[in-house]
Amino acid sequence: MTRTVVIDPVTRIEGHAKISLYLGDDGMVEDARFHVVEFRGFEKFCVGRTFWEMPGITARVCGICPVSHILASAKAGDDILGIRIPPRAEKLRRVMNWGQLVQSHALSFFHLSAPDLLLGMDSDPAQRNIMGLIQARPNIARSGIRLRQFGQEVIRLLGGRSVHPAWAVPGGVREPLSAEARSQIKRMLPEAFDIAELALDLLKDSYDQFSGEIEHYGDFPSLFMGLVTADGGLEHYDGMLRVVDAEGRILENVETIAYRHIIGEAVEPWSYLKAPYYKPMGYPGGMYRVGPLARLNVCDYAGTPRADRELRQFRRFSPRSKPVSGSFHYHYARLIEIMFCLEKIEETIGDETLTGSHVRNHAEVNERVGIGVSEAPRGTLFHEYKVDRQGILQFVNLLIATGQNNLAMNKTVQQIARAYIDGTTIPEGVLNRIEHGIRLYDPCLSCSTHAAGQMPLHVQLIAPDGRVVDERIRD
Repeated sequence: MTRTVVIDPVTRIEGHAKISLYLGDDGMVEDARFHVVEFRGFEKFCVGRTFWEMPGITARVCGICPVSHILASAKAGDDILGIRIPPRAEKLRRVMNWGQLVQSHALSFFHLSAPDLLLGMDSDPAQRNIMGLIQARPNIARSGIRLRQFGQEVIRLLGGRSVHPAWAVPGGVREPLSAEARSQIKRMLPEAFDIAELALDLLKDSYDQFSGEIEHYGDFPSLFMGLVTADGGLEHYDGMLRVVDAEGRILENVETIAYRHIIGEAVEPWSYLKAPYYKPMGYPGGMYRVGPLARLNVCDYAGTPRADRELRQFRRFSPRSKPVSGSFHYHYARLIEIMFCLEKIEETIGDETLTGSHVRNHAEVNERVGIGVSEAPRGTLFHEYKVDRQGILQFVNLLIATGQNNLAMNKTVQQIARAYIDGTTIPEGVLNRIEHGIRLYDPCLSCSTHAAGQMPLHVQLIAPDGRVVDERIRD
């Protein structure tokens, strides 16, 4: 006989999802599933549109990281035009992408995860949220808001608005960076660097408190995938697609256009989320992880002073130069990436030629297939379009980072549940630990932002005969 625990919805993530835990007669977890219960549909209703429209349309996939979709879509459009965009436009796209990474990572760390890390996994759920953090640690909460604001301002100064900017287009970008905007970004950087250092200190100080959790929070061997520069450096906009195994061996280092040769896409009846896998190892054995943890595991170095300093410390979590396998360290990886992005923004806007006016090249349809790949905050993002001679879309495939972490998220939930559930009761702190396992990956499931506040939670542990063995309710 088995029993089922359902966590519905999972709180403090971007979108709606639930978790089902299947317990055996001994009270131990036999299986766990992370269900994504939202339906998208962009791949179908975009067919028949023009590829020119896609950056604006696919930005609406997400209200948190629209820049990621805009850039991947614009890059696919560059392919269809068959041209190289102006070097200045590429630099500006990179700056916007770094701003996007800063604001999204700041949201994940300070707003979604800090209530657990700073207030405790077992703290009162009524206070274990951003409002409770504001009351308990107002300076820290304010710092998180300010760091996210920095990233959003970078996006606004480049694209005209901080959400869904109609700026990156096939061939380049619509508008150049003004000298005034460049100066404003420079003025904001010192505070952003200070907050990034503060966040790193806060996380490091919390490690002793969570030593018990770390070994159970998604610590398992897997593959990792991400973009790297031609010489193996940390990359977010372009480069080679690299896959490494659990020993750190490079399995693939290929052009992004070859992604279909190494990535397969499976589906399961209990979730709308795709389950991509590494083709040579099959499904589900080809499980891999993407995102900040994966990017730091696949690169040879970061390429900026402060980020490289932190990367050396980060790699001490893994013996014998193997990849860092514990998903709890996604938090640390995000903060390292924030520092890297700030350093790269500082370096790039120091270029006196950045404010020039040539930011777009023009052409007609020259290729029938376009593939745009970039690193979103949550991992590698793929847009593939096929068009006719008039540029009308005949086929659209979107491979979202959260989907690529699907198998790993399920394994993480299962690992945490097995470590903390061993009977018929469901302590509040255990529920939150299981949810935190999902927050580690910062899944982005919704196509728009949601209202602030805590979502309700109703969990029942039901015996085969229908009896409610235990029940937890959050309002």
